[in-house]
Amino acid sequence: MEQETLQLLVGMHRVVRHLRRTRVTSVLHPTQFIALLVIGDEQPIRIGELAHRVPCSQPTATTTVAGLEAAGLANRRPDLQDGRATTVVLTPQGDEVVKAVGRDAVEDLTKLLDRLSEDDKALVLSAGAVLSRMADDI
Repeated sequence: MEQETLQLLVGMHRVVRHLRRTRVTSVLHPTQFIALLVIGDEQPIRIGELAHRVPCSQPTATTTVAGLEAAGLANRRPDLQDGRATTVVLTPQGDEVVKAVGRDAVEDLTKLLDRLSEDDKALVLSAGAVLSRMADDI
């Protein structure tokens, strides 16, 4: 199992590196890319929760959100349930970027998947759901 685990790790890294070199993350740092998608899915979201979901440290999440704010993609707002806290939401421009980046990511990854047999493609796509659940438990 150790060899298969290492092979999975290397394979995932190689695919992610390939996608980073394409248009998917050409305008955003990878952490910003993930944070933007998480904000879009979870908004409004506190920075601490964002840090947990990315995952990254809270200072990294704070810096990431500041960069997204500076780019006009996200805004901080008071947390309606706790006036001492803030939440993060997408701006209309951020929402458009999420949609565009999502379309681009799907297109670029689909090109890679299309190189596979139908059985392998189905296996990879089903593994995506498992990996997503695994990431949620981090």
